[in-house]
Amino acid sequence: MEFPNPPWLNQFRASTNSFLSQYEPLTLLLAPLFALLLAQILQSYFLVIHERGLKATIISIVMSSVKLVPGVKKYIDAEKQKIVDKLQASGSRDGWKTELPRSGLGNKVLEQMKYEKQKDVTWQGKCSGTVYIGGNEHEGHFSLINEACSMFAHTNPLHLSVFPSVVRFEAEVVVMTAALLGSKENASGGQICGNMTSGGTESILLAVKSSRDYMKAKKGITKPEMIIPVSAHSAYDKAAQYFKIKLWRVPVDKEFRADVKAINQRINKHTIMIVGSAPGFPHGIIDPIEDLGDLASSYGICLHVDLCLGGFVLPFARKLGYPVPPFDFTVQGVTSISVDVHKYGLAPKGTSVVLYRNHEIRKHQFVAVTEWTGGLYVSPTIAGSRPGGLIAGAWAAMISLGFEGYLENTKEIMEASKSIQKGIQDIPELFVIGRPEMSIIAFGSDVVDIFEVNDVMSSKGWHLNALQRPNSVHICVTLQHVPVVQIFLKDLRDSVQTVKENPGPVNGGFAPIYGAAGKMPDRGMVQDLLIEFMDSSC
Repeated sequence: MEFPNPPWLNQFRASTNSFLSQYEPLTLLLAPLFALLLAQILQSYFLVIHERGLKATIISIVMSSVKLVPGVKKYIDAEKQKIVDKLQASGSRDGWKTELPRSGLGNKVLEQMKYEKQKDVTWQGKCSGTVYIGGNEHEGHFSLINEACSMFAHTNPLHLSVFPSVVRFEAEVVVMTAALLGSKENASGGQICGNMTSGGTESILLAVKSSRDYMKAKKGITKPEMIIPVSAHSAYDKAAQYFKIKLWRVPVDKEFRADVKAINQRINKHTIMIVGSAPGFPHGIIDPIEDLGDLASSYGICLHVDLCLGGFVLPFARKLGYPVPPFDFTVQGVTSISVDVHKYGLAPKGTSVVLYRNHEIRKHQFVAVTEWTGGLYVSPTIAGSRPGGLIAGAWAAMISLGFEGYLENTKEIMEASKSIQKGIQDIPELFVIGRPEMSIIAFGSDVVDIFEVNDVMSSKGWHLNALQRPNSVHICVTLQHVPVVQIFLKDLRDSVQTVKENPGPVNGGFAPIYGAAGKMPDRGMVQDLLIEFMDSSC
């Protein structure tokens, strides 16, 4: 039995058919396709605006349109090249070898290397961070780790059965580092594990990769996102690009610490991890790790703590009585930690450790291959072959210094840092950013151009780090600085006075470039400049 259509439906069909009859059938066929295409384009724009912000998106569109004007792109490229040439501090490559020499130099090559080394800048006591071991290269701790490295220069922990000594060294470096960061405490869970890596960046990369795969297995997240404060290390940007993870950078609070509320607002069903630093590289400030741990635990996501700078200082600073907030595996919610042994651990360059709360997380770091004709293959880190000499050097550094050695070093570093901080605060034209909690002191000025001050300091042989947002400079205090605290403060006072009396760019300085880069609204152009610079430098 059929039921008749209601009158209103028949009327709607008749009026619709009458309206559409005035159009060509092909038009009616293509219209939905064009509408779908338009919707996809609009969706793409909305996504870009959502990710980059309205202002940045508009600037990008405007700049892209301007570059289409004949001659404009050529002019912009020429101006960019001028800046790249200015940034090229390495100078001419005239005389650089382009092929193997016909006859080798034998042992005489060492003489040539010594000659080339003499061209390096005078870095003793003059660099922010960079060299963390005190003294000179020919005695003391320097000499010890150099000998340790050379003794094992031919070794590779990939060959477990051939070099068991290096395998043991790595395992002991990892467990000794873990013990400094809470592995012996009940709150850690008793399963802390990890591996040595080539540096802080690789440690962070591995932690991000492991967290991504762990959260995929645990919660089924296939479109991963991570949330970091703007003060977090740029290694997270690298990890996001390498591992196809959406990265959200959120503002810090008024004290330049990670803003927990801002991070909380960004968390969604795709979030795999959040990040904190102890301390952050720019300003030496420790993020609220306990609050971040509570946040990570409540959402069941990962929390990585960047201890690359603080891992071999904070445990000892706490022992010395400095007010150090919780930062390690005793904080519930912390799932991984990165810590550099080649910084305040005083090990050779190229040694770091990545640690995990348990083996379940770390297993996602490994790569195992079963179908290769070369045999079964499994590798724990990004590198396959790894330099056993560096592992041996790290082990030698830790065993030779011991707890008491690191404690004494930390005492000297912290006292020097507090003296420098007070000295900067006593210069009326300068202000210290935030409340530094370790050995990094960042400072700016509302009176003079801080980048011009940095240029004058460079002319005096100092190599400090220029920062942005806000424009500032920092010094990362090491054992190299302990004997030269007053020299640094005198040179800084003199440099501020020089700029105050004679404002303007220093001949050969980089203040105009830093200043211009900070004011460029098109951040894509700044990114292009950096890539052009790197492309011409390596």
